[in-house]
Formats: sequence, structure tokens, C-alpha cells
Amino acid sequence: MSIDRFPVGLEMDVSYPNFQVSLTLLSATQLKFEIKEGPFARNEIVDTQVVPLGNGIFAVSWQEKDGATVTNVQDYDRNLVYSFATLPDGRFLRMTGMMAVTRPAERACDDRPRRNKALVLDAMTSLFQRHDASAVERLYAPDYIQHNPNIPRGRDALQALVAGLSHEVYYEPGLIVADGDLVAIHGRIRGWAEAPQVVVDIFRVEDGKLVEHWDVLQDEVPATAAHGGISMFDPEEGAHRARPGTA
Repeated sequence: MSIDRFPVGLEMDVSYPNFQVSLTLLSATQLKFEIKEGPFARNEIVDTQVVPLGNGIFAVSWQEKDGATVTNVQDYDRNLVYSFATLPDGRFLRMTGMMAVTRPAERACDDRPRRNKALVLDAMTSLFQRHDASAVERLYAPDYIQHNPNIPRGRDALQALVAGLSHEVYYEPGLIVADGDLVAIHGRIRGWAEAPQVVVDIFRVEDGKLVEHWDVLQDEVPATAAHGGISMFDPEEGAHRARPGTA
């Protein structure tokens, strides 16, 4: 995560237990806050320092005109702000607030799609190309939810399945798309059934782990000129669709 991912232009309301503050991220070096009610009511533009902490998390710190110092840990994956403030009278406050975006950033700043796609690709190739059962514990949540009725639910069941795979099972990834905490990957698997199958796998990601899975499989049918000659699956389809800056 780099400073380039900081969501400049974003406006949000942060609800703490005793008050609400509106924040506008004017730049990577300036922030505007407004507290409309309560003992802290005021508005101000402050100079900030932003430090990227990784995975959609930034530390944002500033000093206010009255001498108060504030450090916010802004977590855009979980929509939480952890705030640590020292007031002019020496009181120290620790607060956690939920953020609600009221205006999006000037450019896309959500790094989850890229990270989640990499996680899913790692999982599919580790399990169904290399047959590495040990990767299940690293990549999947303990309470992993499986929607395929032919595969038992849970991480242990998946690990046992991979450990028992035939050497003929081999997965080829193709197009992969992601939005928020969801990832869909289009691929082809050989050795799973009598004929090669084209499959769409959909995963939900939570806290860097795969927590839920759906799939749809279809026997591959060779392309024919009568139907336009377009194959059901092309291993290069993901590369053909890729564009700089897209999810």
C-alpha cells in the first residue's frame, strides 16, 4: 500500500460513542474536520501527515490550533476509525468510530480487489494445480462455508479432499474479476470429471482469508465453425481483458 492509494477528496461522517465528526480529506497533507454538536464542537483545516500501514489502512496525524494532537488509524476495509487524541488540558482519549462515506474519493482507492484476486489465484493454483493440501490452512478460514453439495463444509474437509486428489486433476485459471469482498474466477479443470469442465468459482473474502465459496461447472464443448468458432475457455482470456488500473 502506498500513499498514492490515500483517498483524497473523500468525505465521511465518523460516529464515535459520544459525538460525530465530519472529515474531508483535502489532500495527503491537509484535512478538514467539523464537529457540529457537543463540547468539542468546532471546524478547522489542519496540516496532516499520512503514513500507509498496508491493506487499506492509513495513520493520519495532526495538531489543532488549541494544541490538541490527534492520530487517526483509518481502516477503509472495515470502515472503522481508531482515534487517539491528547487534549490541551492533558486528557487522553481513545475512541473507535464507524465511518460512513458521504462523498467518494476523486479516484478509486480500494486495494481489496487486487489483493483478493491474488488470494483466490493463489488458492486455486495451490490446491488444484500443485495439490498442496497444506495451503488450505494458510488461505481458508476455519469456518469456511462451502455451497457445493458434493463437498463437505469446513476447512478440514477441503484439506482432506485436496490430499486425496488424483494426479490427473489440473486447473487452468482464466478471467478473474473482483468487487469489494467478492471474487469470481473463470477456469477449466481436467481430471475432476470424465470430460474437462469449465467452471466459475465465486469466493467471499474476509480478513485476508477465503470464507465462502460457490461454483458452477459445465462440461467443455469443443468450438465449431457452425457456432462461430469461439471456445468456452481460453487460458489467455484474463490477460486479454486486463487493463491498467482496473480491478
